[in-house]
Amino acid sequence: MTVQDRADDIAAEFDFLDDWETRYAHIIDLGKQNPTLEPDERSEETRVRGCASQVWMVLEEEPDDRLKIRAESDAMIVSGLIALLIRLFSEAPKQEILDFDAPAFLEQIGVTGALSAQRSNGLNAMLERIRSVAAAQSVPE
Repeated sequence: MTVQDRADDIAAEFDFLDDWETRYAHIIDLGKQNPTLEPDERSEETRVRGCASQVWMVLEEEPDDRLKIRAESDAMIVSGLIALLIRLFSEAPKQEILDFDAPAFLEQIGVTGALSAQRSNGLNAMLERIRSVAAAQSVPE
C-alpha cells in the first residue's frame, strides 16, 4: 500500500467524524493502541526536540529502502498524532515519504487547524525527523 493509499484510507475515516471534538477523541483512541518503546529506547538520542511533551522516535532503515517508525509520548493527543504518522509512513519507501505533502494532508483531515502552537511545533518536529532520516543516504554494509 502506498503512502497515498494510506492517506486516502485515513481521510475516509476522518470524513465520518463531524467535528474537532470527535476527531480529537478518535486521535486519542488511536494513540492508546501504540505499542510502548523499550526503556532503553527512550533516550536523548531518540527524543524529539521541539515537542511540549516527551516524545521518543525510533526510525529504522529497512534493507529495501523503507523506513520503520516506532514512537511513544507521555501525552495522549501526541500519542494519537504519532499513531497517524506511523500509519502514514511506517514501512513505506523513503522516496514516497519525501514526496508526500504531510502538512497539507493533516490540514485536509482537520488535524492541524485545531492544535495549539506548541502541539503544531511538536508535530512539525516529528515530521522533520521522519523526513530527515528518509532523506539520508543509506550507507552500504
